[in-house]
Amino acid sequence: MTAPLHDTSAAEIAAVDVAAAAPAKAIEGRSPWKIAWIRLKRDKVALAGGIVVLFLIVVAIFAPLIVSLLGHPPNEFHEDQIDPLLGTPIGSWGGISSDFLFGVEPVNGRDVFSRVVYGARISLLVAFLAALFAVALGTIFGIIAGYFGGWVDAAISRVMDVLLAFPQLLFIIALVSVLPNELLGMTGSGVRITALIVVIGFFGWPYVGRIVRGQTLSLREREYVEAARSIGAGRLYILFRELLPNLVAPITVYATLMIPTNILTEAALSFLGAGVKPPTASWGQMLEKAVDTYDIDPMFMVIPGLAIFVTVLAFNLFGDGVRDALDPKGSR
Repeated sequence: MTAPLHDTSAAEIAAVDVAAAAPAKAIEGRSPWKIAWIRLKRDKVALAGGIVVLFLIVVAIFAPLIVSLLGHPPNEFHEDQIDPLLGTPIGSWGGISSDFLFGVEPVNGRDVFSRVVYGARISLLVAFLAALFAVALGTIFGIIAGYFGGWVDAAISRVMDVLLAFPQLLFIIALVSVLPNELLGMTGSGVRITALIVVIGFFGWPYVGRIVRGQTLSLREREYVEAARSIGAGRLYILFRELLPNLVAPITVYATLMIPTNILTEAALSFLGAGVKPPTASWGQMLEKAVDTYDIDPMFMVIPGLAIFVTVLAFNLFGDGVRDALDPKGSR
C-alpha cells in the first residue's frame, strides 16, 4: 500500500479555510493628480521652494499687519537715523538694528524692511495676474489653432510669431511714458500696475499658445475625441469638455515657470523707471536708487537684490518640481 503524497493536517486545512473566508482588500484607485502629488512630496527641493513661495504669498497678503508689528510705515522718513554730513545710515550694515530689521534707506531714512515687504505685493501681484492673463489668452487661441487647423491655425500662428518678435520692453517703456495719471477710475501707480499686467500678459500668451497648440494637435486624433464626434458632440463641447481637461497639466507647469519670469520683468521695468510710481515700494525701484549709493551703503542694494533672487529661485525650483511630478517621462 503506497503512502499519500501530501500529509495535510487539520490545522493547515483550518488555516486555508480562514484565509479563504477573509474578505479581499479593496484596491484603492489613484487619480493622476494624486499620483503627481505623491511624486511632488518626494522632491524635497521642490517642496522647499513651495514653502518659500507660500511664505512670500502670506507676507504679501498680510503686509500691513507685518509692518505694523515689526517695522515702520514704508513712506515715513527717519532723518535721525541718517548721518547729516554723509547722508548714510548711522551704524553698521546699513543701519540694521532691532528697530530697523533691514536698516534704512540712505538720505531719507525710510525703513527698508517695510519697503521690501510692500514690494513683494507689487511683484507678486503683477506676476500672478499677468501669468493668469497670458494663460487665459494662450489657452483659448492655442486650443482653437490646434483643433481647427487650416487657415485658422496659420493666422493664429503668424500672430504669435509677430508678438514673439516684438520688442516687449521698449513697447512698455513707450506706453508708460504716454499713460495719463488717471484712467478708468485709477490713479498713479494703479494705472501703471494695470498697464504692466495687461502688456506683460499680452506679450506672454504666445508662449502658452504654442504649447497648447502642439498638445491639441496630438490630442485631437485620440479615440475619445473621435467617439465624441461620432455621437454628435459639438465643437465647443469637444474643445472645453474633452480636450481642455487633458491640457491642464502642461498649462499648470508653464504657468508656474512663467511667474518668476514676470517677476524679473517687473523688476527690470521698475529699475528703468517704467514701473510703479514713487513713493510706492518696488524691488526694482529700490535697486535703481541703490546704484548711486552702493559704494557707501551696499546693504541697500544687497537686500532687495536678495529678495528678487530668493523669490525667483523658489518659484523656479517649485515649477521644476511640478513639471517633473506631472510629466515624469519628460524629465528623464
